[in-house]
Amino acid sequence: MKIIWLGHAAFRIEIAQAVLLVDPWLTGNPSFPPARRAEAIAGATHILLTHGHSDHIGDTASIGTELGIPVIAIADLADWMSNDEGQKVIGMNKGGTVTLGGAQVTMVQAAHSSSFRSKGRVIYAGAEAGYMIAGEGHTIYLSGDTDIMADMEWMGDLHKPDIGILNCGGHYTMDMARAAYAARRYFNFKTVIPSHWRTFPLLAQSAEPLRQGLPGVDVRTPEVMEPVVI
Repeated sequence: MKIIWLGHAAFRIEIAQAVLLVDPWLTGNPSFPPARRAEAIAGATHILLTHGHSDHIGDTASIGTELGIPVIAIADLADWMSNDEGQKVIGMNKGGTVTLGGAQVTMVQAAHSSSFRSKGRVIYAGAEAGYMIAGEGHTIYLSGDTDIMADMEWMGDLHKPDIGILNCGGHYTMDMARAAYAARRYFNFKTVIPSHWRTFPLLAQSAEPLRQGLPGVDVRTPEVMEPVVI
Protein backbone atom coordinates (compact mmCIF):
# COMPACT_ATOMS: atom_id res chain seq x y z
CA MET A 1 0.00 0.00 0.00
CA LYS A 2 1.16 3.51 -0.79
CA ILE A 3 -0.32 6.74 0.52
CA ILE A 4 0.89 9.85 -1.29
CA TRP A 5 0.03 13.36 -0.10
CA LEU A 6 -0.73 15.71 -2.99
CA GLY A 7 -0.92 18.80 -0.78
CA HIS A 8 -3.80 20.25 1.26
CA ALA A 9 -6.39 17.45 1.65
CA ALA A 10 -5.61 15.66 -1.63
CA PHE A 11 -4.18 12.13 -1.58
CA ARG A 12 -3.31 9.29 -3.91
CA ILE A 13 -3.96 5.93 -2.23
CA GLU A 14 -2.72 2.77 -3.93
CA ILE A 15 -4.47 -0.17 -2.24
CA ALA A 16 -5.29 -3.65 -3.55
CA GLN A 17 -5.90 -3.11 -7.28
CA ALA A 18 -7.29 0.39 -6.80
CA VAL A 19 -5.59 3.76 -7.22
CA LEU A 20 -7.80 6.29 -5.46
CA LEU A 21 -7.50 10.04 -5.89
CA VAL A 22 -9.02 11.73 -2.85
CA ASP A 23 -10.27 15.34 -3.11
CA PRO A 24 -7.90 16.04 -6.02
CA TRP A 25 -7.36 19.79 -5.86
CA LEU A 26 -4.20 20.19 -7.92
CA THR A 27 -4.66 23.30 -10.09
CA GLY A 28 -4.15 26.34 -7.88
CA ASN A 29 -3.14 24.27 -4.85
CA PRO A 30 -0.15 26.19 -3.44
CA SER A 31 1.38 22.97 -2.10
CA PHE A 32 1.23 20.95 -5.31
CA PRO A 33 3.93 21.23 -8.02
CA PRO A 34 2.07 21.58 -11.36
CA ALA A 35 4.85 19.81 -13.25
CA ARG A 36 4.02 16.59 -11.39
CA ARG A 37 0.33 16.43 -12.32
CA ALA A 38 0.72 13.58 -14.82
CA GLU A 39 2.66 11.56 -12.26
CA ALA A 40 0.08 12.22 -9.55
CA ILE A 41 -2.90 10.99 -11.56
CA ALA A 42 -1.24 8.22 -13.62
CA GLY A 43 -3.16 4.95 -13.46
CA ALA A 44 -5.87 6.30 -11.18
CA THR A 45 -8.97 4.08 -11.10
CA HIS A 46 -11.41 6.16 -9.02
CA ILE A 47 -11.90 9.61 -7.49
CA LEU A 48 -13.25 9.92 -3.94
CA LEU A 49 -14.86 13.17 -2.82
CA THR A 50 -15.54 13.95 0.83
CA HIS A 51 -17.66 17.07 0.20
CA GLY A 52 -18.37 19.89 -2.21
CA HIS A 53 -16.02 22.72 -1.24
CA SER A 54 -13.88 23.96 -4.11
CA ASP A 55 -10.58 23.04 -2.42
CA HIS A 56 -11.80 19.42 -2.43
CA ILE A 57 -13.69 19.06 -5.72
CA GLY A 58 -10.70 20.75 -7.38
CA ASP A 59 -9.71 19.00 -10.61
CA THR A 60 -12.27 16.20 -10.33
CA ALA A 61 -14.08 16.93 -13.60
CA SER A 62 -10.93 17.38 -15.69
CA ILE A 63 -9.28 14.25 -14.28
CA GLY A 64 -12.46 12.20 -14.56
CA THR A 65 -12.88 13.21 -18.20
CA GLU A 66 -9.21 12.71 -19.06
CA LEU A 67 -8.95 9.25 -17.51
CA GLY A 68 -12.56 8.12 -17.94
CA ILE A 69 -12.81 7.05 -14.30
CA PRO A 70 -15.80 7.29 -11.95
CA VAL A 71 -16.33 9.75 -9.13
CA ILE A 72 -17.50 8.35 -5.79
CA ALA A 73 -19.39 10.90 -3.68
CA ILE A 74 -22.48 11.36 -1.57
CA ALA A 75 -25.59 10.98 -3.74
CA ASP A 76 -26.43 14.71 -4.01
CA LEU A 77 -22.92 15.70 -5.10
CA ALA A 78 -22.64 12.68 -7.41
CA ASP A 79 -25.89 13.71 -9.10
CA TRP A 80 -24.51 17.19 -9.77
CA MET A 81 -21.20 15.78 -11.05
CA SER A 82 -23.13 13.55 -13.45
CA ASN A 83 -25.72 16.02 -14.74
CA ASP A 84 -23.71 19.24 -14.77
CA GLU A 85 -20.15 18.00 -15.27
CA GLY A 86 -20.81 14.91 -17.40
CA GLN A 87 -18.93 12.59 -15.09
CA LYS A 88 -19.26 8.87 -14.52
CA VAL A 89 -20.37 8.58 -10.91
CA ILE A 90 -21.08 6.14 -8.13
CA GLY A 91 -23.43 7.93 -5.76
CA MET A 92 -23.74 6.56 -2.25
CA ASN A 93 -24.53 7.64 1.27
CA LYS A 94 -23.31 7.20 4.82
CA GLY A 95 -23.25 3.56 5.86
CA GLY A 96 -22.96 2.38 2.24
CA THR A 97 -20.02 0.28 1.06
CA VAL A 98 -18.63 -0.15 -2.45
CA THR A 99 -15.87 -2.43 -3.70
CA LEU A 100 -13.26 -0.56 -5.72
CA GLY A 101 -10.52 -2.70 -7.20
CA GLY A 102 -10.68 -5.13 -4.31
CA ALA A 103 -10.73 -2.40 -1.63
CA GLN A 104 -13.84 -1.99 0.52
CA VAL A 105 -14.82 1.68 0.81
CA THR A 106 -17.46 2.68 3.36
CA MET A 107 -18.83 6.22 3.66
CA VAL A 108 -19.02 7.45 7.26
CA GLN A 109 -20.07 10.51 9.21
CA ALA A 110 -18.22 13.84 9.34
CA ALA A 111 -19.07 17.19 10.94
CA HIS A 112 -18.47 20.11 8.58
CA SER A 113 -20.43 21.76 5.72
CA SER A 114 -20.68 21.18 1.99
CA SER A 115 -21.49 23.63 -0.81
CA PHE A 116 -19.94 25.41 -3.77
CA ARG A 117 -20.56 28.59 -5.74
CA SER A 118 -21.83 28.37 -9.32
CA LYS A 119 -22.98 31.26 -11.49
CA GLY A 120 -23.23 33.57 -8.50
CA ARG A 121 -25.25 31.11 -6.41
CA VAL A 122 -24.28 28.92 -3.49
CA ILE A 123 -25.21 25.33 -4.34
CA TYR A 124 -25.91 22.73 -1.65
CA ALA A 125 -23.66 19.74 -2.30
CA GLY A 126 -25.11 17.12 0.03
CA ALA A 127 -23.69 16.28 3.43
CA GLU A 128 -20.00 16.08 4.27
CA ALA A 129 -18.50 12.63 4.79
CA GLY A 130 -15.42 10.57 5.58
CA TYR A 131 -14.42 7.09 4.43
CA MET A 132 -13.17 3.81 5.83
CA ILE A 133 -10.96 2.17 3.20
CA ALA A 134 -10.09 -1.49 3.85
CA GLY A 135 -7.62 -3.63 1.92
CA GLU A 136 -4.29 -5.44 2.14
CA GLY A 137 -4.96 -6.25 5.79
CA HIS A 138 -5.33 -2.59 6.80
CA THR A 139 -8.16 -0.11 7.28
CA ILE A 140 -7.65 3.59 6.66
CA TYR A 141 -9.89 6.15 8.33
CA LEU A 142 -10.02 9.15 6.01
CA SER A 143 -11.71 11.72 8.22
CA GLY A 144 -12.62 14.33 5.61
CA ASP A 145 -13.09 17.84 6.95
CA THR A 146 -14.46 17.39 10.45
CA ASP A 147 -14.33 18.26 14.12
CA ILE A 148 -14.34 15.68 16.89
CA MET A 149 -17.58 13.68 16.93
CA ALA A 150 -19.05 11.20 19.39
CA ASP A 151 -19.67 9.04 16.27
CA MET A 152 -15.94 8.40 16.20
CA GLU A 153 -16.42 6.02 19.13
CA TRP A 154 -18.53 3.51 17.20
CA MET A 155 -16.59 4.12 14.01
CA GLY A 156 -13.38 3.12 15.76
CA ASP A 157 -14.99 0.15 17.47
CA LEU A 158 -16.74 -1.20 14.37
CA HIS A 159 -14.13 -0.58 11.67
CA LYS A 160 -10.97 -0.72 13.81
CA PRO A 161 -8.81 1.39 11.48
CA ASP A 162 -5.07 1.14 12.04
CA ILE A 163 -4.22 4.11 9.79
CA GLY A 164 -5.66 7.60 10.22
CA ILE A 165 -5.58 10.38 7.62
CA LEU A 166 -6.85 13.20 9.79
CA ASN A 167 -7.77 16.71 8.70
CA CYS A 168 -6.20 18.75 11.47
CA GLY A 169 -5.08 22.16 10.20
CA GLY A 170 -7.46 24.09 12.43
CA HIS A 171 -9.83 27.00 11.65
CA TYR A 172 -11.98 25.01 9.19
CA THR A 173 -11.43 21.61 10.82
CA MET A 174 -10.21 20.25 14.12
CA ASP A 175 -6.66 21.34 14.92
CA MET A 176 -3.65 19.19 15.74
CA ALA A 177 -4.39 18.96 19.47
CA ARG A 178 -8.06 18.11 18.92
CA ALA A 179 -7.13 15.49 16.32
CA ALA A 180 -4.67 13.94 18.76
CA TYR A 181 -7.38 13.86 21.44
CA ALA A 182 -9.84 12.17 19.06
CA ALA A 183 -7.23 9.63 17.97
CA ARG A 184 -6.34 8.76 21.57
CA ARG A 185 -9.90 8.51 22.79
CA TYR A 186 -11.68 6.77 19.92
CA PHE A 187 -9.10 4.90 17.84
CA ASN A 188 -6.09 2.63 18.06
CA PHE A 189 -4.03 3.90 15.15
CA LYS A 190 -0.60 2.56 14.37
CA THR A 191 0.03 5.28 11.78
CA VAL A 192 -1.39 8.81 11.45
CA ILE A 193 -0.91 11.24 8.56
CA PRO A 194 -2.09 14.86 8.92
CA SER A 195 -4.20 16.48 6.21
CA HIS A 196 -5.61 19.93 5.37
CA TRP A 197 -2.53 21.72 6.72
CA ARG A 198 0.44 23.84 5.57
CA THR A 199 -1.50 25.15 2.56
CA PHE A 200 -2.11 28.70 3.77
CA PRO A 201 -0.79 30.74 6.74
CA LEU A 202 -4.25 30.39 8.35
CA LEU A 203 -3.72 26.63 8.73
CA ALA A 204 -1.30 24.77 11.02
CA GLN A 205 2.28 24.75 9.76
CA SER A 206 3.64 22.23 12.27
CA ALA A 207 2.37 18.77 13.21
CA GLU A 208 4.34 18.73 16.45
CA PRO A 209 1.21 19.01 18.69
CA LEU A 210 -0.21 15.97 16.89
CA ARG A 211 3.01 14.03 17.34
CA GLN A 212 3.33 15.00 21.00
CA GLY A 213 -0.30 14.09 21.64
CA LEU A 214 0.10 10.59 20.21
CA PRO A 215 3.03 8.90 21.96
CA GLY A 216 3.69 5.48 20.53
CA VAL A 217 1.91 6.28 17.25
CA ASP A 218 3.90 6.62 14.04
CA VAL A 219 2.95 10.16 12.96
CA ARG A 220 4.14 10.63 9.39
CA THR A 221 4.58 14.07 7.83
CA PRO A 222 5.67 13.34 4.26
CA GLU A 223 6.48 16.00 1.74
CA VAL A 224 4.15 16.38 -1.24
CA MET A 225 4.54 13.41 -3.63
CA GLU A 226 6.66 11.47 -1.10
CA PRO A 227 5.11 7.98 -0.71
CA VAL A 228 4.27 6.55 2.69
CA VAL A 229 4.60 2.79 2.22
CA ILE A 230 2.64 0.64 4.67
